[in-house]
This record gives sequence, C-alpha cells and structure tokens, in this order.
Amino acid sequence: MAQAEPYLDKALTNTTVSEQVLSSTKHPVKWYRSTWYNAVVLGICNFCAPGIWGAMNSLGGGGEESPWLVDTANALTFCLMVLTCAFSGVFVKYIGIKWTLVLGAAGYCPYAAGLYCNNRYHTEWAVLLGAALCGLGAGLFWMAEAAVAMSYPEPHNQGKFLGLWLMFRVGGQVLGGAVNLGLNSEKNHAGAVSYSVYEVFIALQALAPFAGLLLTVPEKVQRTDGVKVMCGIPRDESVFTELAATARLFVSKGFVLIIPLIAQAVFSEAVFFTFQGLWFTIRARALASFLSGIVAMIAGNLLGLLLDSQKLSARMRSRSSFIIILGLQGAWWVWGCIIVTEYRRTQPLYDWIDMGFGRGFAWFLFMQFQMNYMYLYFVVGSLAKNDAEIVRMAGLLRGTESAAQAVSYGLCSIKVMGEVGTIYLNFGLWAVSIIPAWFVVKEIGVTIGRVRDVKDVDTSSNEVGEQKVSGERQ
Repeated sequence: MAQAEPYLDKALTNTTVSEQVLSSTKHPVKWYRSTWYNAVVLGICNFCAPGIWGAMNSLGGGGEESPWLVDTANALTFCLMVLTCAFSGVFVKYIGIKWTLVLGAAGYCPYAAGLYCNNRYHTEWAVLLGAALCGLGAGLFWMAEAAVAMSYPEPHNQGKFLGLWLMFRVGGQVLGGAVNLGLNSEKNHAGAVSYSVYEVFIALQALAPFAGLLLTVPEKVQRTDGVKVMCGIPRDESVFTELAATARLFVSKGFVLIIPLIAQAVFSEAVFFTFQGLWFTIRARALASFLSGIVAMIAGNLLGLLLDSQKLSARMRSRSSFIIILGLQGAWWVWGCIIVTEYRRTQPLYDWIDMGFGRGFAWFLFMQFQMNYMYLYFVVGSLAKNDAEIVRMAGLLRGTESAAQAVSYGLCSIKVMGEVGTIYLNFGLWAVSIIPAWFVVKEIGVTIGRVRDVKDVDTSSNEVGEQKVSGERQ
C-alpha cells in the first residue's frame, strides 16, 4: 500500500494549501519557540496539576480510608468544571490561552490541601472546599491545555505531541505512587495513607501556575512547517455570539455522535479508582498507582506513533486505533464485571502477598484510561474546521468529560454502585458508543481531519480547489 499524500482543509486558517508546500521543507525554529518546547511546558503543567490530582485519586479514594467522601467531593469538582468549561471561550477571548491556562492551574493546590487537612485534622469540610476551588480552576485548565495540544503541533507530530504531553500527566501518577509506596510499604492493611504524602503533593501542585508562565503565546510559536499557530477567539465578537457559536458546535452532528464515546472513556476513572480503594491494602494501592502510570506511558506513546505513522493512510490510522482501543476495552469490561461480582460476594481485602491478588490488580493496570483519553483528542481535533473552533471544541470536550465524571463519581459514592453497579453501567456505555462513534471515525482522513488522503494535490496554486478524496490507495 502506497503512502497517501496529505490534504489540508481550506477551512482551516492555519492549515491551508501553503502547509502542503511548507511541510516538505523543514523551517529553522528557536528551541524556546518550538512546538516540542511547548509540549514539554504543557507536560510539566499537566504533571503538577491534573497529574498529581490523578496520583492522589489513583491511591483509591484520594488516599483516604474510605472512598465515599472523596467520590462526593470529586463529583462536586466535575459539576463546577462543566460550568467553567462552558464559559472558557470567554476567558480565552479576553485574556488569551496562556493566561487561561495559568489561572486554571492555580485551582489545583487547594484540592491537595483539603485532603491533607482531612487526613491529619479530620476536617471533612476542607475536602469539599478544596474540591470546589479545584473545579472552578480545572475547567479552564482542561480547556486551555486541550486547545494547545490540538492547535500547536504540526499535523505529522500531533500523535507524538499528545503522547509526550500525557506522559507527563501519568508521570505525576508514577511519582505519587513511588512516594506513597516508599512511605507506606509496610502497611499491609486498609486505611488512609500518611499525611506526609499530601505535603509533597501540595508543593508540586503549587508549582503548576508558575510552569504555565513558560508557555509561548500562539502568535510567537514557530513550527517546522512554517505555519503560524492561531489559538484564540476574535475579540470583536460579543460574549453572546461566542456562547451561541459554542452551543451550535455542541449540537452539531459530528459532536453529538461522539458524546457516548467521550462519556464511556472518562466515566471509567471513578470506577477503577473506587475499585482500587475498596479491595486493596494501602501499599497495594500505592504499587498500583506507580505501575499503572508506567503502563500508561508506554501505551500512550505507542498510540502516538501509530497516529503519526506515515506508512499508513490517515483513515487507516484512525480506524485501526479505534478498533484496537475499543476492542480491548470491551474485553477488559467483561473481565471487570466477572471480578466485581465475585468481590461483592466475598468482600476481600488483597495485599500483594495474598493468593488471588493478581486478577484484580492486573485488571486495574490493563484498563488504560490514558489511551482512551488520548484518542479522544485525536477524534475531536479532527472535527474542528478553523482556529476558533479548536478552542470551542476543547471546551466542549472537557465540559462533556466533566459532566460524565460528575455523574460517575456521584454514583460511585453510593455503596452498591461503587462496588458493582458503575462497572456494569460503564460496560453498557462502551457498547452504546461504538456505532455512533464509528460514523465519525470512518470519515477521518476522508471528509474531515487536518490531513486527508487524496490521489492528486495541486500545490502550484495558492488556493485549494475541490479535491477528489480517494479511498485507501493500493
């Protein structure tokens, strides 16, 4: 099969026909303006903010003795994130993508502080306050980082950019697991982790907004293909116009079809974090946090290489990734349903020295939340038709994720749902999502996407005419 030639949509302001010409010539860039520099900066922000948040939650129930309070707090966080994601485009319009990222990153530290206060002083209200402040900031951060991840990199580097960025995120989980494992390696019983762990987490999350200051503003980013990065909302539009444009995108056919795909992917986070907190000892939870991050790093970067592969056509990359990820996910859900049905009956508490530990522990490692997460960016990024839509799509993606996770954490705070119900429900969401998502995925590289497969592209003209879109070339 011959390599397909890239076709770039005329509707994309920063990906016109000139990119076809420029992509064949590597333009010199300053390292501190490059897309890879910004991938690292974005990764550091991700490491310190949501990465450490994930580290705390990957301990099972935020590291607390019981997961129910933290599941309730997380539901509050994601409810507020829906609100801030919905209005995130307005923030970008007035303060820009960089300062929106910095402002959002500042909201994470109170979350760790709340868990610390409850762990040491038993002040449950601090957990809820920290969760609320986190929700107000995290919605802005999530939208901003998603917009940067989808708009900054060159098309042929987007998968690797996403892989590097998300590697930093799970790096926070790996570090958190390592610290917690070192402090709690002798605790082969249920209970809360040491409050000293939270002191490390607070310090790291406090660094996140300062790391965000290192991000290059879009107009100064230098890409190797010579294309200017545009990541913002026109200031001459009113707030009402911006919100109306976002609402139209939300009800567009392409986005509506992938809502179940988004929901099933992110719903699972609360499911397996609660699973871990219920059935495993402190040190086993710490080991799971550490190892699952390493597995996610490897899997995420392999997916990035597949999405960027120039040996496969764009549509083949999107379709094969979809089949692999969703196929494996279905197998894991069957496995998970069998395990939790047994656990609810026997009520075990597993340590790594116990017989039967490996079955449930391996399921937690194999769930691969990050692969689902990374693939969502690839799909949603393919739906955007211009620069402003990238920002709006990022907000819609993160808002939809937040709504699904708010429901998930809320349900997991109910004992029977946390033990078995949410896993059954997530399996159902997976099944419902496949057919609608396929209608979108099969068009990536054909009628949608930054890069498309065509037989002939006339690069001598300054305008992109009508291009005949071919199928897979033999």
